[in-house]
Amino acid sequence: MSSLPRALSMTLAAGALALLAACSKGDAKQDPAAAAPPAVPVTALQVAPRDVPIVFESVGRTEGSREVQIRARVAGILEQQLYTEGDAVKAGAPLFRIERAPFEIDLEQQRAALAQEVARSELAQQEFERLKSLADRRAISQKELDQAASALRQSAAAVQMAKARVRQSELNLSYTAVDAPIAGVTGRAQQSIGSLLSPNADASLLTTLTRTDPVWVRFALSEAEFAGLRSSETQSPEVKLEMADGSAFPAAGHLNFSGSTVDAALGTVQMRAEFPNANLKVLPGQYVRVQVIAGTQQAIVVPQSAVQQNESGRFVWIVSDDGKAQPRNIRAGNWVGKDWVVLDGLKPGDSVIVDNLIRLRPGTPVQVKPAA
Repeated sequence: MSSLPRALSMTLAAGALALLAACSKGDAKQDPAAAAPPAVPVTALQVAPRDVPIVFESVGRTEGSREVQIRARVAGILEQQLYTEGDAVKAGAPLFRIERAPFEIDLEQQRAALAQEVARSELAQQEFERLKSLADRRAISQKELDQAASALRQSAAAVQMAKARVRQSELNLSYTAVDAPIAGVTGRAQQSIGSLLSPNADASLLTTLTRTDPVWVRFALSEAEFAGLRSSETQSPEVKLEMADGSAFPAAGHLNFSGSTVDAALGTVQMRAEFPNANLKVLPGQYVRVQVIAGTQQAIVVPQSAVQQNESGRFVWIVSDDGKAQPRNIRAGNWVGKDWVVLDGLKPGDSVIVDNLIRLRPGTPVQVKPAA
């Protein structure tokens, strides 16, 4: 008697499960869109080739177009400093004065020695003429005349030597006045007033003088970049600077030197550009970013915000033909403003997604609106 109710209850339970399953299938057939994920709203940019500049970038360092070390050329006591450190000076401006008295005394001594030699030379000339007249009358031997002629020549040489010593003394005296050989900005004084200067030691360095207008920028390009620059049709590439704070230098420059050899260790070629710098906006020794613009080329560009990177490299999200997001690997080139040049991976007409990238997964449905 107890087995019949148990069988009946099992039959009723199985029927209930079948009824629930049937209800679930019916609900699914009635609302098929409820199981599909919602489309992600995105903005897409349809890419196409356009003219972009051919830019080669590098990090450079500024330097004066002329940099001169001002050194003492004679030994003596430094008496005066006639400039203010850091000021701009013109060519010929007085910078330092070295004690003159010892060199004035030496000059007077050499001039006196010259007068002595001139007097001896005049006496030797008179003696030679007197003996020559006697030799013509055969009153003296030829040997005596030859000795007089030799004495005359020796006296003339002594006069020349004395004149050279006077010139050397005058030159040494002029070296006591140290003037600016070029126009430029003065550096810090390396010697104090009262110091004993020596021309053959480190104590000879007085200061430095740097011409800052124009200013030069030294940088290097890789071997491939240098080859691209040489193959460009632009004869005189334009050069621009970006300062350390991100601002652009207001004036464009030009290349004034390119190396003729490749550095074996670094694989780079040394370059140099020249920029006007009348207001001293750039100081020697600054690090700057250099951009060499060598014409234009046709290329596809995308916003930098649309480019992402993973372990496989850089990629962008594109809208496939069925309206879904798909990743596409690209090979990126240089930046052009806020855009990135795409060298490979995209073709004209591709729709690149530029926002809502964090919500995208491969195959995610997207609702596209065109980019402004």
